[in-house]
Amino acid sequence: MLRLTSTVLTALIIATILGLSCDAAFAQAHITPPKAPAAPAAPAPSVTLTLGDTSSPDTIALTLKLMLLLTVLTLAPAILVLLTSFTRIIVVFHFLRQAVGTQSTPPNTILIGLALFLTYFIMSPVINQVYSDAFLPLMNNQIGYKEAFTAGMAPIRQFMLKQTREKDIALFVHLAKEKRPAKPEDVSNKVLVPAFVVSELKTAFQIGFLIFVPFLIIDMVVASVLLSMGMMMLPPVMVSLPFKILLFVMVDGWYLIVGSLVRSFH
Repeated sequence: MLRLTSTVLTALIIATILGLSCDAAFAQAHITPPKAPAAPAAPAPSVTLTLGDTSSPDTIALTLKLMLLLTVLTLAPAILVLLTSFTRIIVVFHFLRQAVGTQSTPPNTILIGLALFLTYFIMSPVINQVYSDAFLPLMNNQIGYKEAFTAGMAPIRQFMLKQTREKDIALFVHLAKEKRPAKPEDVSNKVLVPAFVVSELKTAFQIGFLIFVPFLIIDMVVASVLLSMGMMMLPPVMVSLPFKILLFVMVDGWYLIVGSLVRSFH
């Protein structure tokens, strides 16, 4: 009996000690140190846009020219893609890289840079005419904004009409439910721009098909040779890639493709 009593007392003492320890640990875990006072937030800088004194006609004209310039810069990417030769060039370069099978070589930065410079090279006569017929007279206050837009679009429209198929123009005339134009000058811009882009894509795909054919033949020959030799575990792409690069270098592929692209616009 005494032994049982001593055992119970010992268990109670141990439980009491453990309970006190847990309470102390629990209390310590929930005690959070006081937070330091937050630093006052710095006031945001105020940004104001002023156009200057609008009482002078010269100041108003300068302000409108600045706004026009900002608008043109905002629309520059769309103008570059939709109204120039950039679309055809960059699509052909993409097909070339896929046909050779070099994955990301040349990188996109080089291809886009080369496409931009080729676009400038091809569009130089048009750009010069827009500058002389529309931009300079507008800056010299010789014509208004509407006249400048019409004069600037004239050489661009002439370039697009030269590269656009009549079939594509007829398609968008029908979709827009407009009357059939009697002459090319009567084609509206909302019809001409998408028709030009579709024509450029079709031409680029045709050139891309011609680029793919010789490299596809190399792939087929290499695959047939490997299959006849029983080397089915060796990827044909790894074997055909050096031969495709060798063919492209031997025929001076960049010279042929860049020259053909530039001549296709003349």
